[in-house]
Amino acid sequence: MSENKIIEYLMEAFSGESQANRKYTAYAEKAEKEGKHNAAKLFRATADAETLHALKQFEIAGKIGSTADNLKDAIAGETYEFKEMYPPFAEAAEAAGHKAALLAFTYAMKAEEVHAKLFQDALENLDENEEVFYYLCPVCGNIEKSRPDKCSICGIPGDRFIEY
Repeated sequence: MSENKIIEYLMEAFSGESQANRKYTAYAEKAEKEGKHNAAKLFRATADAETLHALKQFEIAGKIGSTADNLKDAIAGETYEFKEMYPPFAEAAEAAGHKAALLAFTYAMKAEEVHAKLFQDALENLDENEEVFYYLCPVCGNIEKSRPDKCSICGIPGDRFIEY
């Protein structure tokens, strides 16, 4: 079997394990809301296990470069999402009258543009040593470098942002 086929398998496994992580995290949140704490703990533990698998597969596939290379890759990925991926998704949701999907796609599209700019800023300032804090909107995924009064994308109060 060729090295290329093994890399293909590693990336397919990475994708599946990454999706399982997010799926089990969503299941854990639902179980918590229903008061099913043991099931929630099992879903969280399994989500973390899937992350371990995914990270090892990604590493073995040789997909982790220097920080500068990783930032460039992140910029390209986020730019693709807000320029090419999400616009037709949003158009289709709007045409179908699916308001929830339209809102989800629109929030993500706007947040991905912010993410690309933040990654670009990080690349340009890679050798700076001054600590930077980031603030994540838990509703739309917007990220700011200072806690805003309200989210510029979805409008929730800034005190709900999560500090990193």
